[in-house]
Amino acid sequence: MVVPFSVRKPAVPFKHHAEHRHHIPKPRYRVTNWREYDAAIAAWRAEPRTTPGGQPYYSALAITTALTIRAIFHLALRQTEGLIGSVIRLLGLALTVPDHSTMCRRSKTLVLPPLRRSGSGPLHLLVDSTGLKLGGAGEWLIEKHGTSRRRSWRKLHIGIDAGSGEIVAIELTEKDVDDAARTGALLDQVSYPIASFTADGAYDQDRVYETVIERHPDAAVIVPPRSTAMLSASAGAAPTRRDKHIREIAEHGRMGWQKSSDYNVLAKIEAAIGRYKWVIGDALRSRTDRTEATEVAIAAAALNRMLGLGRPNYVRIV
Repeated sequence: MVVPFSVRKPAVPFKHHAEHRHHIPKPRYRVTNWREYDAAIAAWRAEPRTTPGGQPYYSALAITTALTIRAIFHLALRQTEGLIGSVIRLLGLALTVPDHSTMCRRSKTLVLPPLRRSGSGPLHLLVDSTGLKLGGAGEWLIEKHGTSRRRSWRKLHIGIDAGSGEIVAIELTEKDVDDAARTGALLDQVSYPIASFTADGAYDQDRVYETVIERHPDAAVIVPPRSTAMLSASAGAAPTRRDKHIREIAEHGRMGWQKSSDYNVLAKIEAAIGRYKWVIGDALRSRTDRTEATEVAIAAAALNRMLGLGRPNYVRIV
């Protein structure tokens, strides 16, 4: 007699006595930080305006969040609007999404908090610059029609903390702006005492030394002099910091000076620039000067956040 399949013993042995087994109840959890969630949801809408004029619907936090998502995921404004809408629907929140035109308009006047570092103590500042291409219609023309015209670009001036690698100063200028000319603008963004200022040979100018000493008299200026550098007229009686660099290079060679002055730490800013272009990209997506400045500031804050979350805690093994 063939036993019907429906009354056969289970194929898996442990299920045969399943009704006699002790079942561990599924753990249950209770959320204890609902206030933080509620505060984040409430902060999405702008506070009531007390001065004459139109009432903004979205807070600066909402616009900053949207533009941060746009920068990290390399999205257009319309794509950013769609992605945020999908996330809000998945979360089941009754929030509206800023449209692409609102993001563009608000990015022109968005006030962002200054860049901060997680460390403490004197800051060892590393400064350099790089180029960012201008995106938009020009890229489409090159891809579609293969045009070979020269593409425009902007210069990104950046200053990082040598200890943590975090960006503490950033500025976007035209491509023909001298690197040394923006030293003061970068230093003005730093509210910490600076122990050293390190940059490459493009900053070998008297005004760089004067700008750093004016704001931070005790800071060491570590900039390699040019190969044709000459001592100043007062080198015999009152040598400048640049004169000391020239003499040390003459006595110990340029490699010896780099080792003694810790100039090689400047490689960290090249890593920071590479991180920016790898994560954010090497092109600007905004079209105006103000929105471009907002774009790079948001990108720097996002990179600092990623760096803080991804930095390991480690100890040396003896």
